[in-house]
Amino acid sequence: MNNLAGQRPLEQTECKRLVLERDGKTLIVHLSTGHKANAFCLETMQELTLLANAVAEDMDIAAVILTGQPQIFSAGMNLSDPSVLDPASVDLQQLRRGAAIGAKMCRAWEEIEAITISAIEGVCVGAGVALSLALDLRVCAQVSVLYVPEIERGMNMSWQSVPRSVNLIGPAKTKRMFALAEKVSARQAFDWGWADYLSEPGKSLEKALEIAKGVEKLPPISVRMCKQSINVAANALNHAVSYMDADQLVVTQHSEDYQEGIQSFLEKRDPHYQGK
Repeated sequence: MNNLAGQRPLEQTECKRLVLERDGKTLIVHLSTGHKANAFCLETMQELTLLANAVAEDMDIAAVILTGQPQIFSAGMNLSDPSVLDPASVDLQQLRRGAAIGAKMCRAWEEIEAITISAIEGVCVGAGVALSLALDLRVCAQVSVLYVPEIERGMNMSWQSVPRSVNLIGPAKTKRMFALAEKVSARQAFDWGWADYLSEPGKSLEKALEIAKGVEKLPPISVRMCKQSINVAANALNHAVSYMDADQLVVTQHSEDYQEGIQSFLEKRDPHYQGK
């Protein structure tokens, strides 16, 4: 695998929290946020958005693999990061703009014409789950776990991930995963249809690369047009039913439940607090 630095058309995309590798016509993106739990921050989300936009302009890329660290995909948003907006310190316009960043990132990845694959090891929480839903295929190591704690922390589930999840696994399982915050094992995710492939522990990237190499052998324009047709059919109403979810996040940020949820996270208390 060759480091991608200096190669076009991604040469102008500066990545401090992502590590890029090129293997033939496959781009491998490693989340490396600098946080011990590989958590997202504003800068990570901005880099991911810019990268997706750059990849969309590269017709030589057949597949993109997004993976995390060997022991963890991502622990979700780093709520202690200074880039996470405090609703008491900024005006409504800033809050609305900030709440929309995640949705823009996911949409940018969803709109990549090349086949996109998420390779998940360890824990994949919140933001990691939402971003993986925007990709085409998901590979989970057999010991990996999915967890979406947003609702129990007093937020809503945004980034337009609700319709994507309903399209993928149906309303009841989405309620279990999102509304009830059930932790979902890799086997359960596979049985539900959330995960498309399982791998041995430590082998999710290897399995994703195997899939990507199969994509490389296919007629590229036909693959891109087929993906576009499938996405339009599956996602036609997604924006119509979720265009307000960023504003819903802003509303929840002013609730007592949100404040308690953030505080319990920062204090490392049991996240299953009693809502007020």
